[in-house]
Amino acid sequence: MDTRTTIERYFEQLKAKSGWEASLADDIVFNSFTSPPKEVRGKAAYLESTKRFYGSIQSMEVRQLTVEGDHAVALTRYRLRGPTGDFTSDVAEAFGVAGGKINSLGIYFDTAPFPK
Repeated sequence: MDTRTTIERYFEQLKAKSGWEASLADDIVFNSFTSPPKEVRGKAAYLESTKRFYGSIQSMEVRQLTVEGDHAVALTRYRLRGPTGDFTSDVAEAFGVAGGKINSLGIYFDTAPFPK
């Protein structure tokens, strides 16, 4: 499976809130470039580290997807449910893909809209 198909399938499954975890490689490396930056290695650790985020997704849209070889960058918009209500977050996501699985993911987003 090529990079574009892998990423598009991940986002389709994420929108459907079903099966997106299967798109992740067991040895995925995740980097969050917020303050403070964070790196997580391995699928189980990634799922544990991001379960609150994934559980808060109400809807999402891919605004732009650029693919070059084994790498892709997506500009996305998430509507998330926080303790005080819904809010929107624009995110830049940089993916690496190998063997039809996402093996690296780096995210860049503004933390200001997130509830404290």
